[in-house]
Parts: sequence; C-alpha cells; structure tokens
Amino acid sequence: MEFGRFADIAGIKTRVITCDVIVVGSGAAGFNAALNIKKNKSGTNDVVIVTEGRMMGTSRNTGSDKQTYYKLSTTVNSPDCARSMAEDMFSCGSMHGDLALVEAAGSLKGFYNLISLGVPFPSDTYGEYTGYKTDHDSAKRASSCGPLTSKYMTEALERACAAENVPLLDGYRVLQVLAENGEAKGVACLAENEITEDNPSGLTVILSGAVIWATGGPSAVYRNSVYPQSQNCSLGAPLAAGASAANLTEGQYGIASVDFRWNLSGSYQQVIPKYVTMDADGNLSEFLCEEVGPDYVKKIFRKGYEWPFDPDKITSNSRSSLVDLAVFREICAGNRVFMDFRSNPEPIEKGGLNKEVIGEEAYSYLAGCSALGKTPVQRLRQMNERAYQLYLSHGIDLEKDLLEIGVCAQHMNGGLECGIWYENPCLKNFYPVGECGGVFGIKRPGGSALNSTQVGSSRAAERASVLRCPVPDWSDRKTAEACEFAAAFAKLLKAGGDSIDAILDRRQEDELLHDECAAFIRNEEKIRRLLIKTGKEIGSFFEENSADSQKALVELSINYDIMLTRYAILSSILSYIADGGLSRGSYLVGDGNIPDKVETDVIHRSKVLVTTIGLRGNSISAECRMDDVRPIPETDNQFENVYNAFGNPDNYK
Repeated sequence: MEFGRFADIAGIKTRVITCDVIVVGSGAAGFNAALNIKKNKSGTNDVVIVTEGRMMGTSRNTGSDKQTYYKLSTTVNSPDCARSMAEDMFSCGSMHGDLALVEAAGSLKGFYNLISLGVPFPSDTYGEYTGYKTDHDSAKRASSCGPLTSKYMTEALERACAAENVPLLDGYRVLQVLAENGEAKGVACLAENEITEDNPSGLTVILSGAVIWATGGPSAVYRNSVYPQSQNCSLGAPLAAGASAANLTEGQYGIASVDFRWNLSGSYQQVIPKYVTMDADGNLSEFLCEEVGPDYVKKIFRKGYEWPFDPDKITSNSRSSLVDLAVFREICAGNRVFMDFRSNPEPIEKGGLNKEVIGEEAYSYLAGCSALGKTPVQRLRQMNERAYQLYLSHGIDLEKDLLEIGVCAQHMNGGLECGIWYENPCLKNFYPVGECGGVFGIKRPGGSALNSTQVGSSRAAERASVLRCPVPDWSDRKTAEACEFAAAFAKLLKAGGDSIDAILDRRQEDELLHDECAAFIRNEEKIRRLLIKTGKEIGSFFEENSADSQKALVELSINYDIMLTRYAILSSILSYIADGGLSRGSYLVGDGNIPDKVETDVIHRSKVLVTTIGLRGNSISAECRMDDVRPIPETDNQFENVYNAFGNPDNYK
C-alpha cells in the first residue's frame, strides 16, 4: 500500500493512496473480508479497511434477546446437508437458488472460524454445538451467544485483523465509488484527519484493483428504525457508479424499543408482557383485547417466534402480526405505546398462568425454561437474565420502567445485486457483502443475515485475492477526471453554508415522509409524490445545498446518499406494484389504511426485481426489470472431479 502521492483535483491538493483491495466497512463482514485477504497465501494480501467510524456499524451495536446465527445443523439428532438448508432459504421466495446453496455450503466454515477466534457459541460436555429452531428452519440450525452475538463476532474479527496488522483508515466517509468502463477502480472519501489548508474538506482518493463493500443496510432512509443511530446509508455511491440492486422492495419491520433501539423478539415476547397505550393525559390502558381478540396473550407469545411483521400472519392461524397492527393504530391515533414487564395482561391476572389461559404451547415452553414466575420480568430473568441486563446497562430497569415501543425498520433483505462470488454483475471488481448485498428475498430464516456476513465476505475475498486485478495507474489528470463529482461536492464547503442541525433537520423530514408511505405500510400515490420530490432534490442538490464545516459536509454527503438510495427504493416499489405486486414479506400494499382483507402476493415469488439508476446532468432515472430466479444448481459430487478442478482460476469466472 502506498500513501505518499498527492494529486491536484480541481485545485484541491489531494492525497492518493493505492492498494490491491479496499474493504469499505468495519463490521462483521468487513473485518472478515480483510482477514481472509490478509491470510491468503496464493494471491494478493495487500488490503486496507476504510470506515466512516470503527464503532458505528450495525454489527457492533445491535442484537435481540438472543441474537441468532444460522448455519448447517451441528446437532447430532438433527441430520442436515447444504442442499436441505438451501431449499429452506430458497423456499422463502425471490431468492436465487445458487446463492442459497453458496450461503448454506459456506456456513460451517464461517461458524467454526468464529469459534476459533474466540466467539463463545455454546457447546455441551461432549463438544456438541447444539441448536434451536428459528423461523423457516427445518433442522435446528440456530445458535447464539446471547443478545450481543454480532458484537462478539465483530470484536473477535477485529482482534484477528489487528494481529495481522491490517491497516484501518478510521473516519473516512466514502463519497464516490470510482469506476471506468463498468469496473470499480477505487473510492473518493471525506476524511477529517486529511484536512489541510489546501484541502479543507479532507478529500482523499484510494485507488485499488477491487472494492469489497461491507457497509450494512440503508438505515438512515427510515425514521422509525431499530438500526443504531450511528449507522448511516451507503447504497447511493455504488448505485451512482452503475451498480445494480436486487429486491429493494424487501425488508423486515417489527416491534422494537425506541428510546434504546433494540429488537423485542424471542424472550421479550415469550414471557407475555402487558401491552399498554398512553393517551394525551397520561392515562394507561390495555388495548390488545379489543383489536386482536380475547386470546391475545397467545399471540403475544407467538411474537417471540414470529417477530417480523408478516401479512401472512394476519390471516393465518397464528395471526400474531395483528399485534403489530394494533400497536401501529394506537401510535397513529396520537398515543404512545409501551410494554409493561411489571404486570401481567388481564387474562393472566384474572385466570392465572396456566394452559387454559396462555395455551399449551406457551405453557410448555415457559415450564421447560423454568420460567413460571409471577410477573413478566420475573419470567424474563428466569429464562434469559442477559436479556434483562441488556436494558439495565442502558438505564432501563424492566423491574421498574415501562418500555416505549414502535413498529420499526430492522433489516433490508435486498440490496446491491451479487453473484455466487458476490461480484456485482454491472460493476466489475465490486463486491457487496453483508446486509448491503442483495442476497435474500421475501423472507429469510432468522440469523441468516449473520451467516451471510461471513460467507459473502469470505468468498469475495477469495476471488479478489486470486484474480489480483491491477491497481489503476492513473495520471493526476485522469485521477482528477474520475473524481469530478467528489471535487464538486468538496466545494460545497463554504463560509455561511448550512449547519449540521439544518442538514439533519432536512434528513429527518424526509425520513418521516418515507415512513408514511414506504415502510411496512405502502401507499402508491404517496410513494409517487415522494419519488418526484426526491428526484427534484437530487437534480437541484448542488444549487441548493452547502455546508459550513467539514463535519457538516460529511452529513450532507450522507443526505445525498440517502436521496439516491430512496429514489432507487421508491422506484422499485412502484415497479413492483405496477406489475401487479401485492402485500408480502413484511409489508402491506394499499392506500395507506390497514385493509379489512389482506391478499398476499404469489405470482412474484419466482422473480427477483433488479434496479439501476442513471444520473445525467441534473436528471435522475431508474430502470427496473423482473428476472427469473435461478434454481438451486445440481452439483457434481464425484470427489475426484471436484479434487481435480479445485484451484483452477476458471472456477472464479
């Protein structure tokens, strides 16, 4: 890696760094990609990690009651194989079969690597890594280290990268993905520690033979979100460079706490807390009986297994997603909604915690966990003490405090399109991995996202290392031409420009507009209006925006990235609806109101929606198409054939 060169880019004296591979992002996917490259013995091991903030990402800052890692079953009484796991993922709909097989086949490699690095997945006396069944799972493939599984993963991978002396550039916000003839050639960043008198924006260029993009999901698109507040949007720069996206319509939404952002799945629901609404005068009352039905305590319990909002679970036997809709209605009515772990719901208060009141399923589960305490918080502490301690560590004592909740965005199942080596088909040598990779479709097994961080980053690193694409040998002039957009953006930094507060206010206004029409309740007419508004804002961005400090300029760059991402998402949703798409996955399609009768989509389960955007002057457009899903491949399992082909560079093409 070379640091010493400087180039004049539109009058800005800019540092130019060169390396073989750039990894953008410092979560579980990013660190694993860099570690795999550094340890590669047959190809390049020249790599640098570029991150907006080492401590900022989703991997390090999110979880649940017991955050799940999904992989091939390692439980002795639950036989499994890669094809069976692939079929479970593929059956969820709108997922390519070859990606399902890759994610399944690579899962144990990632899992055992994490164990070797010290991630404390539990095993029994005999060394068996036992598991439990998660949603869309036929073989008890789930494992967990508790509420903070992804945090432990990230920390262990970071320690391993530090031991290998992997360089990490912290505080570098990527502004532009540099591309030439449909190939990624590096990135341009805004970096606080690169600020000089000649470069007040901290503009920095990093040229490379390959870019591994491990930046997480588009969290800042949403206002009601369980993403950490430090997680920002980062799909816009690749989209602007020509990368294609897949299934931007698909995500997950569910009940989460809002003061401290956290999923309220698993144990938090299985202990059957009381749901209460607070009116403008501060009066508290239960509300689920009226809106969900007299057996609502059974539905609360089922939310533990069925956390994401799901249109199929409005009309099915479980009907657990009626709880989400009831919470949403109360908030729309101007009330605040809380989970109360101090008190039982009325049916338990009157009839007791028994099979007749809560049902056989819930009672057997609680009894099996020795969690039959008198109150929900007592049951939580009996079942999962770490889930209680997690909130306590953030100043919320569930023994004493109400927990305010909402229906929040949690994960994007789609993202930037990728093939079986995770290269984007429209932008060569560019590899989206982790949540930003558009691997999944309508639904996915719980914990499969964490598995994808390890499988995708490992395969992308392997291919980028072996193929060793050359670092562009660009003259200063050619570097300046490639960075024309970044240079223009850097010049938005000026005296009297907008403050950080003003920039954040505009972001929050658009987040609310997005939530109103394009989160888990989707309104075609409002989406169309917001798309037009977003397109106009992108077209006039350089005339109407400025920043009064370098930090404000970074926030402004995030706003621009959000606009591009939002434009692609809204265009995808409208294309899906125009093609006859109905409610599915984790959202309802309609007029913005909750329909009396929900009809879910069937005809698009065998399709993947691909989206690209085009920027020309002051205009932006989107192109969307429906591709047929690729089936699960029939593989050649003859050992000698695999043995003889192994290591052939043709395998990576």
